[in-house]
Order: sequence, then C-alpha cells, then structure tokens
Amino acid sequence: MHPNPAFRGEAASRSLALARQRGFGTLILNCDDGPLAAHVPFLLDTKAETLDLHLLRSNPILRQLKTPQKALIAVAGADAYISPDWYDAPDQVPTWNYVAVHLRGTLERMPDEALTDVLNRQTAAYEARLTPKLPWTMDKMTPKVLAKMKRMIVPCRMSLSSVDGTWKLGQNKPDAARLNASHALLDSNFGQGTADLSRLMLTPDDPATTELTDDPV
Repeated sequence: MHPNPAFRGEAASRSLALARQRGFGTLILNCDDGPLAAHVPFLLDTKAETLDLHLLRSNPILRQLKTPQKALIAVAGADAYISPDWYDAPDQVPTWNYVAVHLRGTLERMPDEALTDVLNRQTAAYEARLTPKLPWTMDKMTPKVLAKMKRMIVPCRMSLSSVDGTWKLGQNKPDAARLNASHALLDSNFGQGTADLSRLMLTPDDPATTELTDDPV
C-alpha cells in the first residue's frame, strides 16, 4: 500500500466493493522457502467477513494449509502511466496512478464436501454478470467428467481481518492539473483500464465512480 495518506483516505467499504466487483486477485503466503503466490477468482460474502476460493490440488500453497495460515490477497484495479507533460504545470515528474486493495486474513482448507457449494456460488455470481445469457450450471456436464474435474481442486476460505486500499488518482495535485492529466490519459489510449482510470481521476472522492455491482453472494 502507498504510504502517502492522500491516497489512503477511502472508506474500507469502497475498497471492499471494488474487491467484490473484481472478484480476482493474487493470493500470497509466506513459507520457509519464500513467498508463494497464486492468481485466483474469489467470492467475498455480503458481510465482508469471509472469502471463498478454490485451488488446484497440486498447488504448493495447499501443502502449507495443514493448519490455517496468514494470507494476503492483492486485488488490482485500473492503472496507467501518467506523463508529467499532461499536468500543464512546471516541475512535475512521471508517475503511475493506480487502484489496489489488499485483503488480509487467515486462510484454511475447507472439507472436500464443501466444494460443490463453493463452485455453485462462484459460478452463479459470475454468470449473473452475463445476462441476458442463460446461466451455465454444473448439471450441464457429464457426471463422470464433472467428478474427475472436481477431484483436481480443493475449496478454501479466508477469514478477513483487515482491508487496505490505495486509490492513487492525483489527489495530491491541484484540481486543474489532475483534470488535465485525466483528459490526456483518456486521449492517449495507454492500455487496458485507461478509460476507467481517467474517469476515477475526474472525481477521485466520489464512490459512485467505482461502478460497482452487487453480486448475489
């Protein structure tokens, strides 16, 4: 997380809402040989108390879960390079604006019997975003194939203890400079997420600009 308090003033609810809307992050654990990481879809419950996910049975993180372990999930939002020329102000330097959320807690392996419920809830939440497409469900699969696939993955749950968000959107710049950079960024077509970041920079303190969805989880 960025140490500048100008980028750390958002309410935890906004960071949690972004994490729920993204539904994907980097799971990180410490072990004796160094950190382990896995890139995982996850489902944050409505009370923001637990986070459910699944891992391949061969994932080395699972070998660390003989007992519950402290873990971090890093969720990335929009990001882009910001040229100092865009501020139309003297003595500026290049930077990178971004949104990121860190979810910390205790990760544990769930019983294998919980897998079907976890998968059903994850799938339902993600498929709901694809309306008007009819939702995909596991009963569309051949039972033998489904059983084989399910043997390859393990359900896990992280109990959340803290959430930290960095919303680095030029709040430390004069309004005119920040707006200039926002418009220039949009025109630059820098890359994926450019339009989202530009929009966030226009009104960095407005939670409505996060464009969140309420998943039925």
